[in-house]
Amino acid sequence: MPTLRSSSSQLHSSSSPNSVSSPLQIAAGGAQRALSASSRSSANLACDDRDSEPAAEGDSDSLSADEGSDFEESLRRSVKKRTAKRPLKTTPLAKHPKKGSQMVRDNDWKESEPSANNLFDAVKAAKSDMQSLVDEWLDNYKQNQDAGFLELINFFIRSCGCKGTVTPEMFTKMSNSEIIQHLTEQFNEDSGDYPLTAPGPSWKKFQGSFCEFVRTLVYQCQYSLLYDGFPMDNLISLLTGLSDSQVRAFRHTSTLAAMKLMTSLVRVALQLSLHKDNNQRQYEAERNKGPGQRAPERLESLLEKRKELQEHQEEIEGMMNALFRGVFVHRYRDVLPEIRAICIEEIGCWMQSYSTSFLTDSYLKYIGWTLHDKHRDVRLKCLRALKGLYSNRDLTARLELFTSRFKDRMVSMVMDREYDVAVEAVRLLILILKNMEGVLTDTDCENIYPVVYASNRALASAAGEFLYWKLFYPECETRNVSGRERRRSPRVQRTFFHLLLSFFVESELHDHVAYLVDSLWDCAGSQLKDWESLTSLLLEKDQNLGDVQESTLIEILVSSARQASEGHPPVGRVTGRKGLTLKERKTQADDKVKLTEHLIPLLPQLLAKYSADAEKVSPLLQLLSYFDLNIYCTRRLEKHLELLLQQLQEVVVKHAEPAVLEAGAHSLYLLCNPEFTFFSRVDFARSQLVDLLTDRFQQELEELLQSSFLDEDEVYNLAATLKRLSAFYNAHDLTRWELYEPCYRLLRKAVDTGEVPHQVTLPALTLVYFSILWTLTHISGLGASQKELLSLKGRMVAFCELCQSCLSDVDPEIQEQAFVLLSDLLLIFSPQMIIGGRDFLRPLVFFPEATLQSELASFLMDHVFIQAGELGSGHSQEDHLQIEQLHQRRRLLAGFCKLLLYGVLEMDAASDVFKHYNKFYNDYGDIIKETLTRARQIDRSHCSRILLLSLKQLYTELLQEQGPQGLNELPAFIEMRDLARRFALSFGPQQLQNRDLVVMLHKEGIKFSLSELPPAGSSDQPPNLAFLELLSEFSPRLFHQDKQLLLSYLEKCLQHISQVPGHPWGPVTTYCNSLSPVENTAEASPQKYPRSKRRRIEGPSKRNREDIISSSQEESLQLSSIPPTPALTSTAVKSRQPLGAVEEDGSESDFAQGSQPLVGTQRSRFMDPQYFHTPRNPSGPGLGTRLTRLSLMEEDKEEELEIQDESSEEWQDRDKQASSHSSPREHGLDLLGSTELNINDF
Repeated sequence: MPTLRSSSSQLHSSSSPNSVSSPLQIAAGGAQRALSASSRSSANLACDDRDSEPAAEGDSDSLSADEGSDFEESLRRSVKKRTAKRPLKTTPLAKHPKKGSQMVRDNDWKESEPSANNLFDAVKAAKSDMQSLVDEWLDNYKQNQDAGFLELINFFIRSCGCKGTVTPEMFTKMSNSEIIQHLTEQFNEDSGDYPLTAPGPSWKKFQGSFCEFVRTLVYQCQYSLLYDGFPMDNLISLLTGLSDSQVRAFRHTSTLAAMKLMTSLVRVALQLSLHKDNNQRQYEAERNKGPGQRAPERLESLLEKRKELQEHQEEIEGMMNALFRGVFVHRYRDVLPEIRAICIEEIGCWMQSYSTSFLTDSYLKYIGWTLHDKHRDVRLKCLRALKGLYSNRDLTARLELFTSRFKDRMVSMVMDREYDVAVEAVRLLILILKNMEGVLTDTDCENIYPVVYASNRALASAAGEFLYWKLFYPECETRNVSGRERRRSPRVQRTFFHLLLSFFVESELHDHVAYLVDSLWDCAGSQLKDWESLTSLLLEKDQNLGDVQESTLIEILVSSARQASEGHPPVGRVTGRKGLTLKERKTQADDKVKLTEHLIPLLPQLLAKYSADAEKVSPLLQLLSYFDLNIYCTRRLEKHLELLLQQLQEVVVKHAEPAVLEAGAHSLYLLCNPEFTFFSRVDFARSQLVDLLTDRFQQELEELLQSSFLDEDEVYNLAATLKRLSAFYNAHDLTRWELYEPCYRLLRKAVDTGEVPHQVTLPALTLVYFSILWTLTHISGLGASQKELLSLKGRMVAFCELCQSCLSDVDPEIQEQAFVLLSDLLLIFSPQMIIGGRDFLRPLVFFPEATLQSELASFLMDHVFIQAGELGSGHSQEDHLQIEQLHQRRRLLAGFCKLLLYGVLEMDAASDVFKHYNKFYNDYGDIIKETLTRARQIDRSHCSRILLLSLKQLYTELLQEQGPQGLNELPAFIEMRDLARRFALSFGPQQLQNRDLVVMLHKEGIKFSLSELPPAGSSDQPPNLAFLELLSEFSPRLFHQDKQLLLSYLEKCLQHISQVPGHPWGPVTTYCNSLSPVENTAEASPQKYPRSKRRRIEGPSKRNREDIISSSQEESLQLSSIPPTPALTSTAVKSRQPLGAVEEDGSESDFAQGSQPLVGTQRSRFMDPQYFHTPRNPSGPGLGTRLTRLSLMEEDKEEELEIQDESSEEWQDRDKQASSHSSPREHGLDLLGSTELNINDF
């Protein structure tokens, strides 16, 4: 490590400890005793094990704890020089002062006892000017130096949060290490907070005031006291000792003070260096004068001044050497990330302000090493420090070696898991790209380009800026004329868009250019908003663009229009902003007007040119959504509106693709606003279009109904017409065209004869569906007669019968479409439709019959719960097709689950869903979990019975397939145990609340396991006995008293069954072991598990409540009649259950073996490693046993803990809800998924 002196200094390299001339402690009567080696050895105890590279290289450049004695010897040798030039020898840390002066000093301190809190309180309050505060303290110091310096020491001690103070006796008789040891013993460690980390408004500004005080102190002393008697060495010695303390508060605060002190000294050294340079220039100028003009007195004065500046610089550099080697070298590797961040931040300041001495590889290596730090704040400080260096082109020449060494690390930090760190890394690379040409290779840049498609907008925007400076700026550089940026030429703009097209098409990094446009918006927004150049490129006849490039250019046009008019990024990109500023909203409004004025005349031309291409015309129709449509009226542009309507009609008649038809219907919907003055024109054009489509449909329908055979063209035309009508019926009310009857006749023929092609049936189903919904909309808005209600009810029932028939169709698309439409209609016409004062709609309420419910459940089994290998061609399918199919299956499942939760279907049918929870967890786990949660809110007891029913059905199916022999060893049975474990976790930690439910579940499970007995005289076990092993997964949820009762109940049940004495059945043994009192539950051994301090049980005492419930359970646990084996299907219709009260639910985030329930925020974070942190002085017994137990649980039941971690957050939110009676609608049950229509629309 080089010294901190300029080239004129004669100090040796600091790599040799014996050559350091920076004394740290000077006494008034002689050299003070330095810190002992034992106190210095604590430096490494608080340090984390960093990378091996810094550790190895740092040993050769920095002082270690063992080198403290040599360092102190050099300090003692330098004491003589520095004390000789100081007239006042009043350094208060002298250990053996003269006897005469001791009497005077003690008397002075007794007369003016310093207050340790005055200075601290003033800095904390920060109400007065810091310079005035420092000046006041300096006045006190000049009057009584010992008392003033003691007050400064106590200020730093008090700033550490230590209540102890340094007394005059300690100050004179004890060494620094003894003082620090004494203060450590007095430090109150009950709370982990200290002034730098304490919460509250009074402490928020303390760190800033503290740092400002240190800076002002050095600034006020730099011309006088810093060289004339101020005991700076004693202060540095004290801060160095405190920075080596094992007490975090001491270490953190003293390191901050030392680093800020170092920063201030660096500024002083810089000023001294400038003064020396000025002095040297003056001396050279005076000496170069002629003999007659030269002034010897002037030369002598300049020489004296230079000597004085040289001495001052040596003293300052000695102090800086001491701080750097005594504090920074050890603390930049501290275990506390805040301390490491302070060191890195300050060394960056030193390099920027005093680059002559600090901007060398010997100091840069510390920043390079710390780029690998594990904590985000430290990495962030490193990148910001480097940004300050690379932003100065004059300093980049000294960074070449550092850049070549750590460039790969800086490039890799673009993919940092912390977004703010990755953003700073990209911005650092932008500076390197600008100021160091040729450093970043093409390979480096290719690692940054994909980030423009990141989901985080700040990161994507930074990567977009890098892309702009790398690819676009060199080719599209603008020149300033008279200080103003002139308008870019069309040629430059064309070059920009050609480069943008080339990058997007050739890189093949993403399919949607909207994200690239959003990434470049902040740095190249003006170019992207050049819609004149974009449209001219698209409308040119000889633009030499390929089909892909034209489609991409149209998408760029639409994306830039959307970004300018809406002002928010595309879907899926996250921003941290809540809204737009007033200036941004004004810019957005202006851009929307400019966009509309430019594109209104050109949009018909664009549609006319690209009307034959569905991929191009569909996004062009979306442009109308970003227009200010009032401009059609205010600017008298109705002629362009007429052209647009003509082109829109041509596009609709020409295309049958769903995307084009949907875009056209939506565009016409935007124009059909009665508030516009041109509404009559648009409405007339819409009527003409629908008349045309309806006439076509009637003609083609008659041909279909009369003829027995249709060729492909006729089928295609009829299907295309139905698709167009269906798309417009979705956005427009076409009731007056009366399309229900012809479509119903078409569907009836399709169901009865099967002669209607599926291409025609699909849009016909949708048309009838929309016809029913629009009729319901009219009836809901106006008072309807009983006849109208019954007519609508008849249409709806007839359509439901058609859809029920379509569920057994041979075409899977028709089946799925019928299921979706049927699910929506059943949900809309459920009892929920009369909520909100619409009781007049009660005649429309429809309850599905048992056969319909059974067919819906069967369809779900056949189309949703299927393995991936059963999908069509399997591995030959494209990935995106598989994803689309998965989304479709999730949509079907969500529709079925909504029918369950709204009471349309019997809740027992949920067993068909719950029994696939574990097997299809990756595909539908979130939907099934939400359904289970809502079902428990509706009726907890019924939900528990459904869970047991799911296990019974799976067990019965496996038993019939495999037989009773070796059943519990099959993989399918192991999967059932995993499912039972998931079900058990769903009860949460509220054992007392779920007590009756769990006992009931065990009782019913025991009955089922013994429901079928072996033949008389046979010693074989009952065929259902293995079910007890599944039941054992619920045992940890039982209280100890209930376990005893269940053991007795099982024993009574087994008395009726003969078995070989001495050879108990395995399932019975497993179940009994799960109920044995040695099982670790919260009730069996509460002394082993310390409870949370915040856990309370309201109402009567826990013991009384347990006694009452225990007695009632004992009476109820009697042997009853054995039920028959349940059927294989769960769709049998039972009595309808009302929607029960929504009760407070439990949490899945509890330990599987009945660990202590957690409450509050502890429950949501129990999986965090910090939760298992062992306290320094454990007070509770059995802690080691508990930690060992938890460790074993992590190893043996990894999957169970994973389930708990996934559900802990959900159950924490559930615990916050109070028990209340409400309908499922009030709890947002429609969040399970989206189907064709939302019930809230009606």
